[in-house]
Amino acid sequence: MIKIEHLKKEYSNVTPLKDISTEIHDGDVICVIGPSGTGKSTLLRCINQLEKPTSGKIWVDGVEITDPGCDINKVRLKMGMVFQHFNLFGHKTVIENIMMAPMDLLGKPKQEAYDTGMRLLRTVGLAEKAMNYPDELSGGQKQRIAIARTLAMDPEVILLDEPTSALDPTMVGEVQAVIRELAKTGKTMMTVTHEMNFARAISNRVFYMDEGVIYEEGTPEQIFDHPQREKTRRFVNRLKVLELTIESRDYDFLGMAGEIAQYCNKSQITPVLTNRIQLAFEESVSRLLVPSLKDPRIQAVVEYSEEAESAVWTIRYGGPRFDALKSADDLALSVLKGTTEEMAYSWTENDELQNQLVVKIRNA
Repeated sequence: MIKIEHLKKEYSNVTPLKDISTEIHDGDVICVIGPSGTGKSTLLRCINQLEKPTSGKIWVDGVEITDPGCDINKVRLKMGMVFQHFNLFGHKTVIENIMMAPMDLLGKPKQEAYDTGMRLLRTVGLAEKAMNYPDELSGGQKQRIAIARTLAMDPEVILLDEPTSALDPTMVGEVQAVIRELAKTGKTMMTVTHEMNFARAISNRVFYMDEGVIYEEGTPEQIFDHPQREKTRRFVNRLKVLELTIESRDYDFLGMAGEIAQYCNKSQITPVLTNRIQLAFEESVSRLLVPSLKDPRIQAVVEYSEEAESAVWTIRYGGPRFDALKSADDLALSVLKGTTEEMAYSWTENDELQNQLVVKIRNA
């Protein structure tokens, strides 16, 4: 149904989409996830041409909509878009908001548009609000009305741009319930969302976007349970990450200690766990590795899981095989063991940094 080839969108100071190529098939329910600022909403807006791509091509049902000669308004009749902010007309009633586009753009008679509108209001559970005005509704109710308005055009494709992000948390569930039911109708849908459980529940495909591309895609099970790429794994597991690189014995220990403290504060890590994260770095890197390595080449990565409230240091280093856990520095090992619940050393023959030390910090 939709084919995208080498789509690029750049602005004067940022390029959110660098190279997007994919196909969206009839009946696909796709959720687009990823960090803020990675082009998720821009992708949707390019698909319906609310944003003009810098380069690349998009086809909808075999029609190239990026062709300057394309009648984009005709193609848009096949697409419905639900925005973060509901964009309802405040001076019109709920039912009038829903009736407008079918009457103006599709030429439907008033009675038919009314009947369809009332049917859709019953579908989203708001038939009793037909004669109300938008400012008389809650945020969740407004978004359900916006979905009904989109459905009134009977689109083949529905694009939802973070449909619950502007809502109070107490209202998110009611809108998600409507979208869950919509996903069962066979409509082709593409939803940008930060709600991971929601994405897992409704989609048959998930796009993880990062670095200006679809960084990884697959079924919900593949993306959420068995991600193949590192950034995907970190994102779906809600990991906060800090990476440090050491290439000399004279590295800036105090500067790195400051980076760790700032990272812990930004990640809202408890003072007790923060202290143990800092101690684990000091003992493993400064006391065990740097003095023992002839030419220190060390990559230290700490990952903090918000969900588990736990932290893990993964420390990779070059040189000959050296198990830091068998060091002669008994004091450093003793302090390190006191801050951790598990430590493991491994060696990978063909890696540039062959040695690896994994240190799981004790939280309680």
